[in-house]
Amino acid sequence: MQRPPAIVAIGKNYLDHATEMGGKPPEHLMVFTKNPASVVGDGEAIRIPALCRTNGPQVDWEGELAVIIGRDCKDVSVEQALSFVSGYAVANDVSARWWQIKGSGGQYCRGKGFDTFCPMSAPVPASAVPDPQALRIVTRVNGTIMQDAGTDGMVFGVARIISDLSQGTTIMAGTVILTGTPAGVGAGRTPAVFLKHGDVVEVSIPGVGTLRNPVIEE
Repeated sequence: MQRPPAIVAIGKNYLDHATEMGGKPPEHLMVFTKNPASVVGDGEAIRIPALCRTNGPQVDWEGELAVIIGRDCKDVSVEQALSFVSGYAVANDVSARWWQIKGSGGQYCRGKGFDTFCPMSAPVPASAVPDPQALRIVTRVNGTIMQDAGTDGMVFGVARIISDLSQGTTIMAGTVILTGTPAGVGAGRTPAVFLKHGDVVEVSIPGVGTLRNPVIEE
């Protein structure tokens, strides 16, 4: 799987997910980055590093719509924004919750940036997705549906995300934008459910693709 020049992700971008995590939807984009080296493709393993065992089970799934920027853009309007999209893909923003919340001084990047923590499907052309806010994300773990929601539930839609991120900043061609995850993550459950060796995570977005990755504990 080709590594993008940058991965920019949006946190708490679905009201139901913000609520399940004990918070409120943000007034402005909650932005973090993921290491481009974390990208793997469909069928490749999500590898839980040994240091994620130190503070107990913590590795979680987050099924998401990924947006691929096709050409450099800066200071674009909401109306112009989708014309800069070259494609869409299915992604899983895999997250080590202790490292995300406690282990890195409140910064998300490390807990979400370990190797293999950004599985992505091959992209489909932007022309195949007439409306990115009219899609459905379904995440299954070992065949059980964990997430099932429409992208119309985003707090900030795709065009708004691109426009806001581009203000004063060049988004380079090839950049991947992860647009947030809906409710149903493992950390939001009672009791919490986390990924373990032998699990299989499948994220599907009809019209975009299906992403299936086994889990291996290193």
